This record gives sequence, structure tokens and C-alpha cells, in this order.
Amino acid sequence: MATAHSTYLGSLRCENVHLQSGTQILTDAPTDNQGMGSAFSPTDLCALSLTTCIITTMGIYAQGKGLEILEASGETTKHMASDPRRIAAIDVRITLRLGAGQDGNSQEVLRRVAHTCPVARSLHPDIEQRVELHFLD
Repeated sequence: MATAHSTYLGSLRCENVHLQSGTQILTDAPTDNQGMGSAFSPTDLCALSLTTCIITTMGIYAQGKGLEILEASGETTKHMASDPRRIAAIDVRITLRLGAGQDGNSQEVLRRVAHTCPVARSLHPDIEQRVELHFLD
């Protein structure tokens, strides 16, 4: 079964529907590539997928191991290259606050888990993945 259905709306925009939930995401070409930049570009979503996959993978691991993630937020920065136009690097900065009693070992384990997410393992090896995790007290 398909995961999503995409419809070209014209003017370099697409409507994308997640078939299981009905959730919609619009995409638009970026302003540096003839678009209006009025929505995520396809390459924005690719980069964002790395950040959200890391956070989700850490959450799954934490749930299974009884670790408590009280807060998690991330910032994604995509760096493009040309000739050919492609994603050259993705910077991910994630800030976490763990529950009481979590020690440095928990942080170290989550740092390792962050690099095992399916998106990180699926991206082409030429795409530099620069991931930073910051833990709040």
C-alpha cells in the first residue's frame, strides 16, 4: 500500500497527503530555485526527516529502557551544493531535558542511539550529517 499521494498544484507546488492519517503537507520550490518558498521544499523535508527521525528513535529507545525524556526540541539547517544541485550537509541541533536520576551514561547512550535512526542510515554517504545533542540540567 502506498504511504502518500502527491498532486501537482502548478507553480512548482505539490499537495501531499499521508494516506493513513489524511494529514496534508504542501511543498514548494525554494526561492533560490524558481519557487515562492511558501512551504517546505522537498529537500527541506529530507533534512527535517533526519532531525525528527533522531528524536523519534531516541524516544523509542528511552521508552523501552525506562528513560524519561521530559523535553526534546531540534533545529535543522540544510546546506545545498550545486553542479549537481543536491543536499551537501545537514546540521541537526537537538536539546533534551531528561528526567531526574538520569546520569551521564544515559546521555552517552542517547548520543549513540541518535546515529542509528533509519533516516541517518538511508541518506547517501556524501551528505555530511553534523548532529549535536545538548542536555539541559
